Amino acid sequence: MLHFRSSTVLKELFEATLKRPFPVYREKTWLPTGSRCFCCLGATSVDARATSAPLKLLNAAAHRPALRTAPRAASLRSYCVKTEAEEVEEQLKKDGAGGEADSDKRRNAGILPSLEDLLFYTVAEGQETIPAHKFLTALKATGLRSGDPRLKECMETLKETLKKTSDGVTLDRHLFKKCVQSNIVLLTQAFRKKFVIPDFQSFTSHIDELYENAKNLTGGQVADYIPQLAKFSPDLWAVSLCTVDGQRHTVGDTKVPFCMQSCVKPLKYAVAVHDHSTEYVHSFIGKEPSGLRFNKLFLNEDDKPHNPMVNAGAIVCTSLIKQSVSNAEKFDYVMNFLKKMAGNEYVGFSNATFQSERESGDRNFAIGYYLKEKKCFPEGTDMTSVLDLYFQLCSIEVTCESASVMAATLANGGICPITGERVLNPEAVRNTLSLMHSCGMYDFSGQFAFHVGLPAKSGVSGGILLVVPNVMGIMCWSPPLDKLGNSVRGIQFCTDLVELFNFHNYDNLRHFTKKHDPRREGGDQRQQTFGPMDYESLQQELALKAPLWKKVSPAESNEDSSTTVVYRMDKVIE
Repeated sequence: MLHFRSSTVLKELFEATLKRPFPVYREKTWLPTGSRCFCCLGATSVDARATSAPLKLLNAAAHRPALRTAPRAASLRSYCVKTEAEEVEEQLKKDGAGGEADSDKRRNAGILPSLEDLLFYTVAEGQETIPAHKFLTALKATGLRSGDPRLKECMETLKETLKKTSDGVTLDRHLFKKCVQSNIVLLTQAFRKKFVIPDFQSFTSHIDELYENAKNLTGGQVADYIPQLAKFSPDLWAVSLCTVDGQRHTVGDTKVPFCMQSCVKPLKYAVAVHDHSTEYVHSFIGKEPSGLRFNKLFLNEDDKPHNPMVNAGAIVCTSLIKQSVSNAEKFDYVMNFLKKMAGNEYVGFSNATFQSERESGDRNFAIGYYLKEKKCFPEGTDMTSVLDLYFQLCSIEVTCESASVMAATLANGGICPITGERVLNPEAVRNTLSLMHSCGMYDFSGQFAFHVGLPAKSGVSGGILLVVPNVMGIMCWSPPLDKLGNSVRGIQFCTDLVELFNFHNYDNLRHFTKKHDPRREGGDQRQQTFGPMDYESLQQELALKAPLWKKVSPAESNEDSSTTVVYRMDKVIE
């Protein structure tokens, strides 16, 4: 009976809390740590709770041993915890469903209306209206782009709303709220600097400096053993990055398409592991660095290719993808995977490069026949068909911008940062990053692991796909290569990046000399989703930044509780 009553009271209190004016926050007198799950029922203070009979019952029930059994715990969790950002956004939409009249009513009552209002006054800096370009500029400073798929609804509403304004430029508070309410959780997180790189402008200014330093290098030769690659200008140089929160920055020739070449090897290996398993894939391919050139006709002592990052291993890996379908279907399957990894940004195909590769691919044909002789392929494999698909996958085109999102998907454990879609399972990502770290940079892999300490993969088109796990993905591209086949400017950029920032895998060892850390404190424990307790900190931080909100007494706010602290819109008198 007690369980029934406490669960019923808890449910009623939770529903009542959702109907209350949402943005109120209370004094800093919280429940004890052991009872923290009850704070989300409205963040009521201990004093206020003591005067409420239902809450007395709830508080007493929380400390009864009989209610600590598993069935009761499950019952309580169903009412007092909301952890998913989608649920929070849904509740925000419900709060906004009452329209502007309800919002104004709450505002006149002295209660802080909503996160949308706080965000408005944070961006407006004391003004009553906001030019749309000012909002977009402030948004860009956080690292978010107006074209971010997660902000699609917000940007479409903004565009339609501006068409109906008198000047086509300015938004007042009501129109601004209408535009941002669908994405308020993401926007609030951005403007509170709660992304993995909080001071994004400062960080990107360093990236621009590193870009300029590498731009001055003039060494290296553009690859010419594939005729189509020799046509690229040696002056092309680009760097793009995408963080695990979807913050973007590009500098240089980042919109020029180029073929991935060997940069596709770790991605198709990830697809193979995702579809099958680690055990199955590595029953055909080894895991060790070869210590030899990437295109050698050489196998390990078990007559397997050494790893998936050399040509022999990549050819066998290609044979494991969708074995029972045609080449056309296999190609489309891999392309769809890569497009999802890139957040549906540019992924194309260069038929000219494909034809050029096939015509000049004698060494790869020799490797293919050697693999066939040693029975390295799955039974029934058509070797020439596999080589055709291999050349096609090497000829897939990307830009620096789209490839940086692919790298960020690996950095984010297989979830694309700008779409939120899981593309690869964690096992596939872990294996891929491990092999990139040990084998990804041709014969320079050991030195790169030593000096840079990050998983990466280079290609003879001049690209370097670099992953900073849990932080960001980076794509560098410049066609001139060193004698080992790596981009001269790209290697310099990666080396300089780790000299400046503590991104090397072992930079954070105890007593190690500290470098600059662009991540916020506790970045490795970032909260990925917004629960009920987050609303108060959101409102408090934004309210303190908004110059037109004034703290008022409980009497002025018409609140019943003597412990309530609220904010009211007031003109600040200088």
